[in-house]
Amino acid sequence: MLLKAAINGKRMRDEHPAVPLTPRQQAQQAAVAVAAGAGAIHLHPRDAHGRESLAAEEVAAALEAIRAACPSTPVGVSTGAWIVPEVEHRLAFIGVWEVLPDFAGVNFHEPGALEVTRLWLSKGVAVEAGLWDVPAAERLRQSGLAGHCLRLLLEPAQEAGDPHVRLKGIEKALASVEAPRLLHGFEATAWEFIGLAAQRGYDTRVGLEDTLFLPDCTRAQDNAELVAAARRIVGQREP
Repeated sequence: MLLKAAINGKRMRDEHPAVPLTPRQQAQQAAVAVAAGAGAIHLHPRDAHGRESLAAEEVAAALEAIRAACPSTPVGVSTGAWIVPEVEHRLAFIGVWEVLPDFAGVNFHEPGALEVTRLWLSKGVAVEAGLWDVPAAERLRQSGLAGHCLRLLLEPAQEAGDPHVRLKGIEKALASVEAPRLLHGFEATAWEFIGLAAQRGYDTRVGLEDTLFLPDCTRAQDNAELVAAARRIVGQREP
């Protein structure tokens, strides 16, 4: 069972002092997460001001720093539409990347998801399909791309509403799809969904992107402490 560390997400350092923004900080947090039991790293590259970026040089700096600190660990990046909303501009940014991630996240509820996925596949980069809701799962299934994805990310807690109902709907929509699945929660549901993933035999993730707090509601020191707590839950609940 894969436990992936999502080390920063959209968060800034005013939310938590351990949120890594610079390549050096990202490499340090990736290294401690791997030492605590993470088997892959997911990050949101940043520019010099800490803002999320798809610029080739900034992505390359983050990837190279993390790979130097964690040479055998797969590293993936976010390509969320909020970073570069215009689809053509997003494709243009990604198209010139020369230092490539091992995998990239593509949210299937977002405009341009199919085009971005095909671009990644053409560049030899594995895709994690982010599925926030039932329409996104249906879109992936109907696209014929599911079998080409590294993992299907079941992310039912990213939007308002009942994440349990949404999860059931996503799973139903994917009933005929055979592909590895990763389930995770967000904020209040982070730990519950890690346990649920272990029970269902799914991969899962944790990190400062998803929660700042440990299962006992105390504030985590860093990504390593979150990964260690998740590893204990996974060990207790795996079938």
